[in-house]
Amino acid sequence: MNDLYIIITASLVATTCALLGCFLILRKMAMVGDAISHAVLPGIVIAFLVSGSRDSVTMLLGAGLIGVLTTFLIEFFHKKARLQTDASIGVTFTWLFAVGVVLISLFAGKVDLDQDCVLYGEIAYVPLDVIITDAGSNIGPRAIYIMGTIFIVIVAFIVLFFKELFLTTFDPAYASAIGISTALWHYLLMGAVSATTVASFESVGAILVVALLIAPAATAYLITDNFKWMLIIASIVGILASVTGYYLAVWVDGSIAGAIAALSGVLFILALMFSPTHGLLFKKLKASHSTAENSITQPFSVDPADSR
Repeated sequence: MNDLYIIITASLVATTCALLGCFLILRKMAMVGDAISHAVLPGIVIAFLVSGSRDSVTMLLGAGLIGVLTTFLIEFFHKKARLQTDASIGVTFTWLFAVGVVLISLFAGKVDLDQDCVLYGEIAYVPLDVIITDAGSNIGPRAIYIMGTIFIVIVAFIVLFFKELFLTTFDPAYASAIGISTALWHYLLMGAVSATTVASFESVGAILVVALLIAPAATAYLITDNFKWMLIIASIVGILASVTGYYLAVWVDGSIAGAIAALSGVLFILALMFSPTHGLLFKKLKASHSTAENSITQPFSVDPADSR
């Protein structure tokens, strides 16, 4: 049963991250997910220090606010300070992450959180943190309920506001022309990424969250040009990586989070090589086939000297 709990938790995290990752990939903001996943650390600590509680809602609120602040600072440095996007991302997330590390070191005795927990996580401990009702019944791991709630919220967010997210992703100029605020939906999306990231911290860690935000979506991007199918394929890839990664970790007796991230990379490489639309092997075969056809259909050239 513990195996099932771990796989369900990993699959919920992978699916939620994959859905959001599709928007990040198409908006050319994949590394913003990395920035947010690190920058929300001070938000978690500050939320605890203000509330005195490790309540999930409080943590999500603190992380969400810092996540939006991170996005704002990246845009501010890019437009006002005229930094390149990658430079503004690097400055913002390293600064905020460093602030979070300092806060943890100062209040380590009061906050049940450390750098290793945030960076690596340990999904193997998911079955140990269970919810016990007042009647004494064990209703299952807390992580499944938290990630299940986040998954439902993210799916509802995408389904209900698909038009706005779609237009601001593919054609922000047209979206602005018809009255859709690109800035509003940009920050709402970043808030969703922040909430998903912090909800996944204790179960899988930030490193795996970054991998699942990028790898399944990038894999799906290589497989299809249809956005709706991209969302579905990315979710399937995330689940597949979670299941195979878990059993790989059991087989080699290694890190479950590391194995899932590694399998995500393997699936991406397979798509890169064998995708029927953008795969390198398929492109090579298509190029060879086109060359062969051209050589067959090309008319023979006749040398005028031969006709004399």
